[in-house]
Amino acid sequence: MNKFLFLITLFLFIFFLFPKKEPPPNIFLITLDGVRWQEVFYGIDKNLVEKTNYVNDKQLLLDKYFTIKLSERRKKLMPFMWNYVYKNGKLFGDSLKMSNFSLTNNKIFSYPGYNEILTGKADSTINSNAKIYNKNITILEKLNQTIDYKNKIAAFASWDVFPFIINDKRSGVPVNAGYMSELNLKTPIVNYINKNQKRTPVIWDNVRLDVYTHNLALEYIKKKKPKFIYIAYGETDDFGHSEKYDFYINSLNYTDNMIEELWNYVQKNKFYKDNTYFIITTDHGRGLMENWPNHGKSKASWLAILGPKIKNTGLVEGNFYASQIAETILNMSKGIDTKIPIE
Repeated sequence: MNKFLFLITLFLFIFFLFPKKEPPPNIFLITLDGVRWQEVFYGIDKNLVEKTNYVNDKQLLLDKYFTIKLSERRKKLMPFMWNYVYKNGKLFGDSLKMSNFSLTNNKIFSYPGYNEILTGKADSTINSNAKIYNKNITILEKLNQTIDYKNKIAAFASWDVFPFIINDKRSGVPVNAGYMSELNLKTPIVNYINKNQKRTPVIWDNVRLDVYTHNLALEYIKKKKPKFIYIAYGETDDFGHSEKYDFYINSLNYTDNMIEELWNYVQKNKFYKDNTYFIITTDHGRGLMENWPNHGKSKASWLAILGPKIKNTGLVEGNFYASQIAETILNMSKGIDTKIPIE
């Protein structure tokens, strides 16, 4: 055997004996604060529009989002979720169709909800939304201690409590939240937001508008290429507490559009394409009718997953829990089976 044939044979032997290892996946964890499963799966609630005082121009809102046909109604509200995610990903949480996705914490408000999502365990000692550093270790912190994800993680949030929930000081994960300026990169868009986010009329002192959070995150993704990023949109819950169903609905529609923008960027970028998962959920739901501005008592929630290896797309029947999200992400990062089915 001549030298050339020997080298070819050796290469083929090594190639088949030691196949190229797939890189660990990129993960986008995305939360929408206080969004009910009812709107996600059934679109705008006509009763809330017509039988309450939560809407300023009722006919305008109905004209934009309501139609009798369910399949069209939910597409009007969340077109990306129902035109793309439903067909290419997995959805959990339509309680009327044997797909149950629930919280396990009994508090049913934000800090306990986010702690459950991020740590995989409900903590009964968390009993307020106070800015107290979380003693529990989040999935962001765990992955930041691994070779594959270390210093490749970031979080962007509209609510200013997230540095405490994630415990940025202990975890070493950079967290931009509330009205914080973004100091880790400089682009024209980032500079504009840093300068102008407080010039926009401030609706809530501790929650900035989601469009700023979204674009700061998108700029960071483009420049830094994090392997795991957490984006926490917040407007929907605050509009809910303000008894503004029309603003809540419009914000949900806009957020669906922003998530689509993220996904479209991922599909065009060499670093992310074909190796990125989106995990989309909420921290808690809301009440019914007169209790809608509050969180209500139901633990029912919802989840959407989108990514490269998903099979059996659409609605998944069974019982699943928000406490399983952190372990699912951890197992996903290792390439092993998850309790929430992906493939």
